[in-house]
Amino acid sequence: MAPSKRNDKMTIDSDSDISIDLEPTNKGRAKNKSKPGEKQKPDKGKGKPKDTQAYTWEASFTRSWETVQEDEAGSLQTSVEDLMARGRRRRLLAPASAIRRTIIRHLVLILDLSASMMDRDMRPTRFDLMLQYAREFITEWFDQNPLGQIGIVGMRAGLGERIGEMSGNPQDVLKAIADRHRLEPTGEPSLQNAVEMARGSMNHLPTHSSREILIMFGSLTTCDPGNIHDTLDSCVKNKIRISVVALAAEMKICRDLCDKTGGQFGVAMNEGHFKDLLFELVPPPAQKAISRAAGAGATNPAADLMMMGFPTRLPDASPPSLCVCHSELKSQGFMCPRCMSKVCDVPTDCDICGLMIVSSPHLARSYHHLFPVKPYDAVPSEDDSPDLSTSCHACARPFPENQTSAKEGLSPVGRYRCPDCHYDFCSDCDVFVHDVVHCCPGCGK
Repeated sequence: MAPSKRNDKMTIDSDSDISIDLEPTNKGRAKNKSKPGEKQKPDKGKGKPKDTQAYTWEASFTRSWETVQEDEAGSLQTSVEDLMARGRRRRLLAPASAIRRTIIRHLVLILDLSASMMDRDMRPTRFDLMLQYAREFITEWFDQNPLGQIGIVGMRAGLGERIGEMSGNPQDVLKAIADRHRLEPTGEPSLQNAVEMARGSMNHLPTHSSREILIMFGSLTTCDPGNIHDTLDSCVKNKIRISVVALAAEMKICRDLCDKTGGQFGVAMNEGHFKDLLFELVPPPAQKAISRAAGAGATNPAADLMMMGFPTRLPDASPPSLCVCHSELKSQGFMCPRCMSKVCDVPTDCDICGLMIVSSPHLARSYHHLFPVKPYDAVPSEDDSPDLSTSCHACARPFPENQTSAKEGLSPVGRYRCPDCHYDFCSDCDVFVHDVVHCCPGCGK
């Protein structure tokens, strides 16, 4: 008698409802089929260890959330403050040696307005994020470079479009990129046309000012009418420094533009990195030294003296008169000391006599790049000096009594000492002095 087909299956009686089918399906035969003597391939699924990385680019990411630990009260505030303070101290510990820089800067900001800027890999879109960071960059740039001027050029539909004229007034520059609908992206970009337009607007500038171009580029192609390498040679000849912040990937021509002109190149990995790359270009660039073989025995060229005028501010109650910059009737304004003509804002160049008109606070604020404040030393313990002040020398806030664990660049007692006047400051005043005041309250340096 033939055996019944019901015996082909075996059921295991246990606590778990698991049934094993002894009849392999065709799919299972195809997967598990292997030749005799052949090693079985390792499982690439769920059996993979968690610490291994599937992609090479994952090794460049630091999982900051794994380093955050709760304190005794269960709060994360202490760990977050430590991470922020460590980053600030790492920036302040950079060498503070005197470097020759250009305080009168002229920058042309080139914006990519091609169709590729509508991608959503950066939220909300590349275009909206670029406009937001461009506004923040312009505000910070004029705050640290009050004697500089910025012009804006756009790239779209294979052409270079002048969006804003070169101006030293931040409100005029921000107004040029305020209307989003006027800057709607379309077509392909053209690096050559945009760089040629920017180069043409800076040919008349004097030699004592810097000529810089900053390109925010989000496309992987460029539609140029000629040889862009000829344009690159012209920029090198005119001493124009080109920097590129790419949003998509690195392109060979963008790297060549930066390397041959002495600029900086970077590819933004995320929104925060995009902003960091932009704000690295806010301080004025250092001037390159000329070798003795190329020059006439001196490593640096002689300093150029330039003429500036300090205007007289007109009160608001003065009678209205026409300004030479806009031809509008206004009461307030500034009077040129040479030709006595009226201008609306400073710093600017007089339209009548060509004199550069600046105010003394603007000139003083531009000098902190040339003479930076020395970084404060982190005090390791309070046992080194018996006569220590109990409060910060700047804000008079008392220092913390409890010591924290020693970390890189941080003081466990919360004290940071000036190397010249030897006064102690708290961490907040340390960052405020180096980022905002640019002058030590203890010694005045």
